[in-house]
Amino acid sequence: MKNKSLGLLLFSVIAFFILMTAGSFCLLAQASEEKDFEKCACENKDEVAANNCLVNVREKYFKEHRYSEFVDLLRSFCPENKDIAPSLSYNIALSRYQQLQYLEESKGWDEYFSRGNDYREDITKETGRAIEYLPKNSPQLLYSKLLLYKFHKNQQDAFVEGALSSLMSSALEYAESGKDISPVKEVADSLFAYEEKASAKELYKLYAQSLVNSDIKDSALKEIAVGFYKEGNLDISENIYDIYIQRISKDFPQDKLLQELKEIALLFSYKDAGSHDWLYAEKVFKIIENLLGISSFDEELIYIRAFNLEKNKEYLEARDLYVLLSKNYTKSRYFDEAVFKSGVISTYALRDLKAGREYFNKLSEKGQPGVYYLLSLYQLGLLYQWEGEVSLAKDTYDKIIGKAGLEFPEILQSVKDRLSEIESGAPIEHNLKSFIDVALKEEYSNLNMSKVDLNADIYQPKSGEGVSIGASVYLAASGCFNVELQYLWSGDLGGSRPGIRDPQTKVSFQNQGTKIIGLVLISPSGITDYTFDLVDVR
Repeated sequence: MKNKSLGLLLFSVIAFFILMTAGSFCLLAQASEEKDFEKCACENKDEVAANNCLVNVREKYFKEHRYSEFVDLLRSFCPENKDIAPSLSYNIALSRYQQLQYLEESKGWDEYFSRGNDYREDITKETGRAIEYLPKNSPQLLYSKLLLYKFHKNQQDAFVEGALSSLMSSALEYAESGKDISPVKEVADSLFAYEEKASAKELYKLYAQSLVNSDIKDSALKEIAVGFYKEGNLDISENIYDIYIQRISKDFPQDKLLQELKEIALLFSYKDAGSHDWLYAEKVFKIIENLLGISSFDEELIYIRAFNLEKNKEYLEARDLYVLLSKNYTKSRYFDEAVFKSGVISTYALRDLKAGREYFNKLSEKGQPGVYYLLSLYQLGLLYQWEGEVSLAKDTYDKIIGKAGLEFPEILQSVKDRLSEIESGAPIEHNLKSFIDVALKEEYSNLNMSKVDLNADIYQPKSGEGVSIGASVYLAASGCFNVELQYLWSGDLGGSRPGIRDPQTKVSFQNQGTKIIGLVLISPSGITDYTFDLVDVR
């Protein structure tokens, strides 16, 4: 037993010795590593090279959240070497900035409130030192000013605008220095993330121009533009595509040019999933039209352009393209949809009842049962009913019942609702009638869908898929008072019953086809505006 105890004691002593030795070895290794970095930094006269020496060790400390230890280390570095003092100051400020961010994220409130002001003072003092001594063509100067801007932006203090102005001035000056332009892009990325999109766009243009000046090949330029698109950075992607388009417009044969421009236009056109910018897409569509003529558009391209404009409420241009498609491609799979939408837009957006009815008649006269045939008949019946032509309305509704069978329950339900109104002598349901009144009566012709808008999170849902749709209101400020608004929802609501105070609702549809969702906005002064949206169930 005594021997066993002695063995355990001996084992413990050995284990302790090993641990202490290992610990000492680690500390020595760490100290040696830090001395190597210190030597590297202190012996470099160039601030960029000196800073590069600090990056690896900095990342190690940051990863372990040892910010104060890193600051202490930096303050011990070669005080006699004034050349790297700005770089040391920048890294101290960056450490304190990261430290404050980490304390907020980890809820380290004791340290945050007891030492936070000291850390903030370090940020402003040390960035000030770096900015004072760094040369104008130094990337470190940009990073220091960017750090100062982000700090003031996060603080939401009175120095934000001044910090931004100083940063932009330095970035523009640096861009003219002929040095590596990537720091300017990094500044632009940060400004973009901070919602300073105008400033970011200005810098992105400089970055894009620098790529051109570098004699980069067309294929490489396109690859960079695609890369930024995939990152969701559309501003710089578009800037680079602009330059790419300028190049290929001069050099590419027409067939290859058309293919390239189509690819870009489709990339930016509206889609439910993925990045899009309808304005840029339309810009490219116009380039195709100007360079190659409208005859270069096939049915697919016409439809996508029309759809892109429609989803962004450019209704006149969208209608004209749908009409063009239906005239030039009578056998197109988009024909029925294009004609129906021409009717809807003419009637409810352009206030042209005569034209709208002509398009609805064009589909109904085909006599081929299908979703757009039935939808057109319903619109004709609804407009007859609204005009007081009750007999014509009833005949039209009866035709739908005879043709629809059980395949289109949503359309049939709307028809039954309208027939019930006719049979009882009641007017059209209040919200729906209000919508048609505002869209077609002369007394409301001053309303132009500028004060309220509808937007859906999905515009091409599958059958049964939920769609969230909400109203955005654009009214002048009314002082300290909240204006009480009323929302009269109508049309195809997919079983949803939004209340008069609800600016949004969620719908779903079983039947395919284009659904019309109408809205009339009422303020204390009365009917204020109206709008509608189209959802295409695939």
